[in-house]
Amino acid sequence: MTKRDIITLPDPRLKLVSEPVAVVDDAIRALLDDMLETMYAAPGIGLAAIQIGIAKRLVTIDVAREGEPPAPMFLVNPKILWASEDLVEHQEGCLSVPEHYDEVVRPARVRVAYLDRDGAPREIEADGLLAVCLQHEIDHLDGVMFVDHLSRLKRERVTKRFAKQAKLKARDETPRRFGLMRPTL
Repeated sequence: MTKRDIITLPDPRLKLVSEPVAVVDDAIRALLDDMLETMYAAPGIGLAAIQIGIAKRLVTIDVAREGEPPAPMFLVNPKILWASEDLVEHQEGCLSVPEHYDEVVRPARVRVAYLDRDGAPREIEADGLLAVCLQHEIDHLDGVMFVDHLSRLKRERVTKRFAKQAKLKARDETPRRFGLMRPTL
């Protein structure tokens, strides 16, 4: 397993729609393992492949509470089949939008179809934190981030802040050339 770098806002790859996985093979399982290690190291409870710059429909999730044994989930080509009409507001954060949290309204329950890490078809019905996490990560696969669910004003503030941080980081990482000066006598 290898820990990968997580891309952050305003990286344009986060807006890509991820491609379906044709076959769940050893390469896909290795990528899922890398994603899980990256997610745990971040630390986070969910990670979509696009967050490490790979536009494939892959998600890892583990919503086990602290003190509970890990309960990792691997979802290949996940798709929401059904969402409840009743809504829930939950504070969300994102590994690609570090240190920013906000309230997002989503369906309280969902049913999701996916392939497991062996390629077997599965379905899960979820509520609570798992339902929120599933929706959040599947959104990533469709080029949607949790900040896209915020009001226009809040979304613009967050986007501008991260664009400014990226610009400053790029400037700090740009090699500078210093000319030689004649010593003064």
